[in-house]
Amino acid sequence: MGFDLAALLASRQGENFQLYSRHINPQLVRVLRSIGFDRFYERAEGAYLYDSAGRRYLDFLSGFGVFALGRAHPVLKAALHAAIDRDLPNLVQLDAALLPGLLAEELLKRCPPGMGRVCFANSGAEAVEAALKFARLATGRPRVAFCDHAFHGLTYGALSVNGGDEFRHGFGPLLPGFVKVPFGDADALERELARRDVAAFIVEPIQGKGVHVANAAYWDAVQASCRRHGTLLIVDEVQTGLGRTGKLWAHEHWGVVPDMMTVSKALSGGFVPVGAMICSPEVSNRVFSSMERAFVHSSTFKNNQLAMVAGLATLQVIDDEELVDRARVTGEAFVKALEPLVERYELFHGVRGRGLMIGLEFGEPRTRALRARFKVLEAARKGLFSQLIVGPLFQRHGILTQVAGDAMNVVKLLPPLTIGQEEVDAFTEALDDVLRDAHRNSSLVFEFARTLARGSLRRDR
Repeated sequence: MGFDLAALLASRQGENFQLYSRHINPQLVRVLRSIGFDRFYERAEGAYLYDSAGRRYLDFLSGFGVFALGRAHPVLKAALHAAIDRDLPNLVQLDAALLPGLLAEELLKRCPPGMGRVCFANSGAEAVEAALKFARLATGRPRVAFCDHAFHGLTYGALSVNGGDEFRHGFGPLLPGFVKVPFGDADALERELARRDVAAFIVEPIQGKGVHVANAAYWDAVQASCRRHGTLLIVDEVQTGLGRTGKLWAHEHWGVVPDMMTVSKALSGGFVPVGAMICSPEVSNRVFSSMERAFVHSSTFKNNQLAMVAGLATLQVIDDEELVDRARVTGEAFVKALEPLVERYELFHGVRGRGLMIGLEFGEPRTRALRARFKVLEAARKGLFSQLIVGPLFQRHGILTQVAGDAMNVVKLLPPLTIGQEEVDAFTEALDDVLRDAHRNSSLVFEFARTLARGSLRRDR
């Protein structure tokens, strides 16, 4: 009989949500239906998704940053087809294959001085787990510092350095020895590090949840504290890395020199999961300190040949298409296009972030009538107004965005690095339309209420 993908998709078309609800996660399906995001996507290319009705959607999530090159990039597809056709000897395990060494070499060429070893993984969270393990062993210290609002993954070690209570609730007790400090507060960090028992401080150069950005003085103080007290500085570049912020690594904006880095998402090209923990030879040698300890940290799929090919091809595309600089230029175009809307609309308070990692901040307006409506929404649920922006952007204009975090009025934009002025203009016009409606009348509230009602009916059926 054989496997026929086209026939399988054709025969089961339209069962997406039924199957997902029955076998995977019914609550996710309830959420999607309630907010009107239940679409049957059939194709994706570049910055766009296409549903079964033929409608095109501008993807400003890009798989939470995975599709930095856009979807279905032809160079990635060709590279992976070539790898499959070569029948490469994959995952021999008792082997030192060529492709992992080549990808490690290319990554290290692009890393700060002092970096010399790469430990491959399957995801950002797994790369974080490796960093935490290596840091504790290398320093002989028990504690790890992390920031409030941080997001480093949802496995147990990564969850233990996750600053969001909504993710941690119910999974305790988490790993011991982890201490939370406010992001941007160098004095609080100094107090913890001064005890000289902190193995590492793990931090995102720009926080993904909320798109929070700290100033240069903070980063100068962070580096000084870590060096002074012998604490390793782990910079989590899982979402910010490989050009997202207009620099190859986001930490370059502030002259930070990390001891360890975690990388993933964009490195995959959107096809094969891959992550990496990058560190100095000194740290690595303390972990792999003898032949007997050659396997003390590993992962079955860590050197997957297809993942290595995807990573190599991704780095080549980033170079060839000058995507780092394109992200910077397009990010500046976004700021320029959105600034007039900040001046025009009281509810729109500002734009933050770097490059194509952008947070749109909304908040309480000055006008009494608008302020009263805003407070009603906030009383119902903190951060609800931002969902009233995300919903119409999707429903009316076919633009996929997300609320940047729980209980906050920040909408996050994370488009592919390949977009240009056309997409900037399309988004700006759509946001202008949505904000104009939000300021003039309550139709956004009623529109969102109708969406919730319809979603509830579909969900109940």
